[in-house]
Order: sequence, then C-alpha cells, then structure tokens
Amino acid sequence: MTETFATDAKLLADKHVEFIQNLDKKQDGLEYWMTEHLRVSGIYWGLVALFLLRRPHALDHEQIISYVLSCQNADGGFGGHTNHDSHLLYTMSSVQILAMLNALDQVDGLRVTKYVLSLQTKSPMTTVCGDKWGEHDTRFAFIALAILSFFNTQDQLDVNGVVEYVRGAMNYDGGFGSKPGGESHAAQVYTSVAALALAGRLDIIDRDRLSSWLAERQLPCGGLNGRPQKLEDVCYAWWVGSALDILQRRHWIQASKLANFVLSAQDEKGGIADRPGDVADVYHTCFGIAGLALVRYPGLEEVDPVYCMPRSVVERLGLDKWQSNVPESWSQ
Repeated sequence: MTETFATDAKLLADKHVEFIQNLDKKQDGLEYWMTEHLRVSGIYWGLVALFLLRRPHALDHEQIISYVLSCQNADGGFGGHTNHDSHLLYTMSSVQILAMLNALDQVDGLRVTKYVLSLQTKSPMTTVCGDKWGEHDTRFAFIALAILSFFNTQDQLDVNGVVEYVRGAMNYDGGFGSKPGGESHAAQVYTSVAALALAGRLDIIDRDRLSSWLAERQLPCGGLNGRPQKLEDVCYAWWVGSALDILQRRHWIQASKLANFVLSAQDEKGGIADRPGDVADVYHTCFGIAGLALVRYPGLEEVDPVYCMPRSVVERLGLDKWQSNVPESWSQ
C-alpha cells in the first residue's frame, strides 16, 4: 500500500547530514565529554541516519572502523568508548557499525560470541545480562540473539530459555515489559517482538491484542507515546512502528500524521528533537528518520524492522531470513 504524505514540511536531509558531521567537532564543550560513554552508540545512530538518507559516505569509514575496533576489550565485548567496560549494548552497536561498513571480517566473531555467551544466566531464570554486573531485561535477550546471528552462532545460546523469559514479560494487554512483571512499554515491545522474530517464535504473541495496544499509542498530534498517559516522542516512530511492521500491521497507524509530527520536530539548522521546540540530538535524529523510513517516506532507504539497519545491508549479510519465521496466516 502506497502512503500519500500531505504536508508542507519537508525532510531537511542536507541539514541533518551536516548536523551529524558536526557532532565530533564540538570537543570544546562539556556535553561532548559528559557523553563519552555514548560515543559508540552515537556513531551507530549517526550512521543509520546517514545510510537511510542515502549519504553513507558522509563520514570517514576507515576512521570509524579503527575507532570501533579500539573499543573492543580482552573479554571480546565492546565498551562505549576506548578503555570503557564491555557492555552488550555497545557490543551490538559496534557489530552493527562494522556490518554497515562491510568490515565485519575485521573482528573475531568467536571472541564476540564467547563474550555474549558469558552473560547468559540460568538463575533464577534463563536470560542474558547486559554486563558482568548482572542487569537483565528483554533488551538483552534480543541483543544477544541479534549479535550471535551476525556470526551464525545463535544455536550456542539457550534460545528456548530466552524465549521463555520473553514470554514471561508478556502482559494481559498484549504488550511486554522490561522483565516478567514489568509494565508494558513500546521500546520493550520492540525488543521482545524482534527477539521472538529471530528465535522463530512469533507464534506466542497475541497479535491482535498487541497490535491494538501499539495503535493506541498514536495521539491526536500524530506522534506516538511509549505507554498510556505519556507524552508523544519522536523515537517511538521507531519503537512502535518497527513492532507493527514485524506484526505486518503498519497500516494500523496513520503514517501521514506520524510523518508530519516527526518533521515538525526538525531543527532548521539540522537534527531532530524528541518533540517540536526541544533541542535536537543524534538519538532522535536517527530514530525519527528510521521511523519515516518504516512508513516509506519518499527519498529514504528501506529499513529492516528487526535490526534497525538499511534493508540492503541486512540482505547482503543474509540476515533477512527472520522473515521466514513470520506465521503464514499473518500475510493473509
């Protein structure tokens, strides 16, 4: 189904490219150094936006590859910056960056796999922790499955145990919380649905109930919130939209109204904020553009709803096989 976008606002693509290019040129500011732990994440967010904007070479690829590789630690994981402790979040972003830049062969997949497997725990339930300190939630269940899929080592994980952990986080409203007993939240819905897509267990989802809960996240302004009674936020164009896309229910929200909301949060100097009038940042720039790509906004590359990378990259790596896990009845 082709969406018609009736709006006077336009995507300020060139301005967003400049915004991303200038992020590393602000090293004299306190904010730059206080966000040091997010450096790898920031590169991932910026690269995704640039790839979807069809400007993949706007940043120096070799410089990025060298930096990311310098963030890998002896345990095989990656930190958020050089000499920072390893964490599953930054390991995922590092692997995604290297995959987009066609440099995945420069990292030892066995070392990364060993690190991911070291974070699996079976007490009191089978799940995966974010780091050696033991935090666990449905984000890490998805991330572990996703990282291992890049190296074709997913079968070394207790996939059934992880699936049961995610199932335990499913609520009466169809949504998923951060862990069993947690309140349903759109970002956790994305990670849970994506995890089940990779594990081949989308069948356990109450598709209609979850789709309804996700569709109810759209507010009169066109934006989406993460849970009931909360404000709209640009990033949920991705968290809600991706889950609906996997569920093949993207048409359950009004794409044109959502696009208008995202475009209204643009800064005229570049970048996208969480909502109109706020300060733009690379996180919301990434997920705002990714959300627009999900609803097929013109001029953007297609994005994969599981990996949050360009569909062309996912297909090149043979990772689009998750689509064969979608129940046949969903396409009828």
